[in-house]
Amino acid sequence: MPQSQKVLIVDDEEDIVKLLKTVLLKEGFEHVFAAFSAEEGWEQFQDKRPDVVILDIMLPDGEGYDVCRQIRSVSNVPIFFLSAKTEEIDKILGFAIGGDDYITKPFSPKEVAYRIKARFRRQETASDDVERKHVVQAGPFVFDEQKIELKKNGEIIELKPKELGLFTHLLKHPNQIISKESLYDQVWGEDTFGYDNTVMVHIRRLREKIEDDPSNPQYLVTVKGLGYKLALEGAKR
Repeated sequence: MPQSQKVLIVDDEEDIVKLLKTVLLKEGFEHVFAAFSAEEGWEQFQDKRPDVVILDIMLPDGEGYDVCRQIRSVSNVPIFFLSAKTEEIDKILGFAIGGDDYITKPFSPKEVAYRIKARFRRQETASDDVERKHVVQAGPFVFDEQKIELKKNGEIIELKPKELGLFTHLLKHPNQIISKESLYDQVWGEDTFGYDNTVMVHIRRLREKIEDDPSNPQYLVTVKGLGYKLALEGAKR
């Protein structure tokens, strides 16, 4: 996980920068950059576009707080303040202007590395959770609501808008019998005059695209006199 992440250290103490860089490299961070002033820190941030910033507060040409404000004007990357200032007011200010963590000197370089790793793990978990919320999966079918993409057994199925609307409504209600009138209302949202033939035509087209044998449908089945259902073994009713 750390290999692809870029870390920028902004600190005017070369020994600290060297120590941090050594430990981060040992912990798997292959892209570690350094800056020794506020001005250089901002320039390096714009040039390298790091995934996390370790930022000293007291710099020779200004304060890390100012660099933090500059970064926050364009990015939400994690910022770890690293400072000899131990007063509560300094920590509060650091968090108030957009810092994500505040580490006081002297410190353990390995702890810094593991705090960064923990932060990345939380970001990945949150990203996965968001992605899962936009994915509807039932049987061999997966619909990604963000990409507006339907797959069957990993293969993309090209559907027209109404076909996609019809199928995804059935996909969200697997094994449930849904009447033609209800399908028409959900997908077309218009007066139901002529809905019967419209739905039948689209069901036939869907079968041609999702079924191995459209004449003998395995998934999109007709329940005589009641409507249609997407029959998926093991899916919740």
